[in-house]
Amino acid sequence: MNAMLAAFAMGGMEIVLIIGVIILLFGARRLPGLFKGMGESVKEFKKASKEDQSGVAKKFD
Repeated sequence: MNAMLAAFAMGGMEIVLIIGVIILLFGARRLPGLFKGMGESVKEFKKASKEDQSGVAKKFD
């Protein structure tokens, strides 16, 4: 398990490189809209997950 976590450990330089590639691919003007869409998707996923968990809890009460 520790070996798997070590494989995904990133330093500062790797993060900067990934951000640079994202800017090159999408362009600086489109990034705010991209991140807004990602944030809305995460919010909807959490909402659906919460509703699903409450429905399962009601079935077993």
